Amino acid sequence: MTTLQEIGTRLGGGRQLTAQDSEAVVASRDLLGLGALADDCRRGRHGDRVTFVRVQEIPVDTVEAGDIEMLPAAGEARISGRIPERGQAVRAVQRVVSAAGSIPVTGFALDDLAETSGWKPHAIVDVLAALKDAGLSCVAEARVERLPGPEWLEAASRAGLPIARLTVGEPAGDAGGVELIRRVAAWGGALAHVHAFAPLARALPAQPTTGYRDLRQVALARLLADNVDSIQVDWSLYGPKLAQVALIFGASDVDAVSPDDGWLGARRAPLAEIIRNVRASALVPVERNGRFELVQT
Repeated sequence: MTTLQEIGTRLGGGRQLTAQDSEAVVASRDLLGLGALADDCRRGRHGDRVTFVRVQEIPVDTVEAGDIEMLPAAGEARISGRIPERGQAVRAVQRVVSAAGSIPVTGFALDDLAETSGWKPHAIVDVLAALKDAGLSCVAEARVERLPGPEWLEAASRAGLPIARLTVGEPAGDAGGVELIRRVAAWGGALAHVHAFAPLARALPAQPTTGYRDLRQVALARLLADNVDSIQVDWSLYGPKLAQVALIFGASDVDAVSPDDGWLGARRAPLAEIIRNVRASALVPVERNGRFELVQT
């Protein structure tokens, strides 16, 4: 049986995981060993840098209702919710872009847009091109379990519209979670215009997950999905504590930090907290925007 130490030695020499290595990693229950391997992989890509983004989420029904008040600290204006019709989506983007000024606007799920387009690749390219022309910087997400294959990511590339992140919509259990990571890895170069992969489910299960399971999923995502640049964890969904620990298990990007610093006091304000937590992990916090461009904090 291949050991994690042997795998680490090969990775340290610049080699990629073999099929046998991948099986050994998945079979391992040594969480700290997996975390150490994933941390090495993360450092090999990003050094000691961790990026984060402050996101103002704008529900689509708010866009339809009228005025949009932007928070000046936001680095991303994200339109949330599903819009059933192309023209409505384009108008929503135009309105948010007008209100956001220089703040990049993202929105929608690629799988929802594909479904609205009848799962026709040429139709989704047209929709994405129209959204880009309206000012959309990135499609906010693409849910791995809902995409039949990589051709939908390739369609977004043809339209010239990047995907901010791959996500997992529903909890899949240990085996199902690994299979979703393998699916992402198998899509290879189709992820060329995908910035990040968030392997923890967006819909939280009725029974809370354990930290062990979540951190193992983050580590496996970093080790197996070497075709995506960053592994991401959601600050608002999973909380500051898990987000901080995930940084030493392979995560290199923190999504959805609140842009509202005014109500908790200076020390507990989200910006101060994310910076403090990243530094406590002996890493360097770097703020980015919705286009994954680095900004001055």
